[in-house]
Amino acid sequence: METEKVKSLLISPLTTVKEAIRRLNETGQRILFITDAKELLIGTLTDGDIRSCIIDGYLLTSPVESIMKRQFISLSVNSADLQSRARRLMQQHLIEQVPIIDEDGKIIDVLLWIDFLGENKTSPLKSTVKMDNPVVIMAGGKGTRLDPFTKILPKPLIPIGDKPIIENIMDRFHQNGFSRFILIVNYKKEMIKAYFGEKTNPYDITFVEEDEFYGTAGGIFLLRNIIRQPFIVTNCDTILEGNYHDFYQWHRDHDNVMTIIGSHKEIVVPYGVLCMNNGVFDKIDEKPKLDLFINTGTYIFEPSVFAFIKDRQHLDMDKLIREIQAAHPSRVGVYPHWGGWFDIGQWDEYRKSLKELADV
Repeated sequence: METEKVKSLLISPLTTVKEAIRRLNETGQRILFITDAKELLIGTLTDGDIRSCIIDGYLLTSPVESIMKRQFISLSVNSADLQSRARRLMQQHLIEQVPIIDEDGKIIDVLLWIDFLGENKTSPLKSTVKMDNPVVIMAGGKGTRLDPFTKILPKPLIPIGDKPIIENIMDRFHQNGFSRFILIVNYKKEMIKAYFGEKTNPYDITFVEEDEFYGTAGGIFLLRNIIRQPFIVTNCDTILEGNYHDFYQWHRDHDNVMTIIGSHKEIVVPYGVLCMNNGVFDKIDEKPKLDLFINTGTYIFEPSVFAFIKDRQHLDMDKLIREIQAAHPSRVGVYPHWGGWFDIGQWDEYRKSLKELADV
């Protein structure tokens, strides 16, 4: 790895978790290396470590030294057959990077999986298994927030680049091994069906038609005789960047009935916020930044959730979540996600997404 790229993966133990997330996004890697004042390697931090710490209640302002792994895998620059040993370690421990340290314990290089097999080869972390779990796309809404565009086109067919939104969503799932899609359609449904009917698709598509508008979750009931295994539900105006298999595996590992994919967002309050104690002024916090996890509109369900939806019931997703949580208080989980997330359901975000996705 080039020297500058190695440096981009190094952080101090006092770096905040929030800054570590930003660095992971900037580098596109899944690991950072913590070095002390003498530049000695003292720990590692992966995206999975950060996710676990957030679930455990750590603040994003916490220093990474409180959550880093102090025991890590590395190789000495003087090791015989350095690259062969690094490759074996990656395969044995299911890792994508091995740091190389000198005699003093300073990190001088990082060997990557793609250094050995190229970018098109499967990494030890990525599943080669094709996922049979269906992906349900809620594509029946009127998309009123995108008027007047949606008076002509249904929201799923609004273009992002040279493809409509819905095809961009499906392509990303397909790249992660998912090939079975169920589209719940209603508004301008014939246009959506015609679009996919006129082209050769690399995945299987089933259309399920609503005869009325059943809200953001009610249409799921129509799948009760179709789906028998865990399934993913996503809105037709949300695009996630990330490893979708990780989302699904998190859901299974935590034995959830439902998992909500939550995306980290830093929200800047554009005002001075008054802080007070029992009505007495304390201070003004100028334009504070809030760290929040936003509902992305992507969910993973167990088939048992069909019991919470009635036939021909208008039901929105927030109500369904509350009902599932009431029955299973500890089995509605949140997967903390901090990769790209694009909400294309309103004009400002649509314009922003056009630019950002063009740069991806």
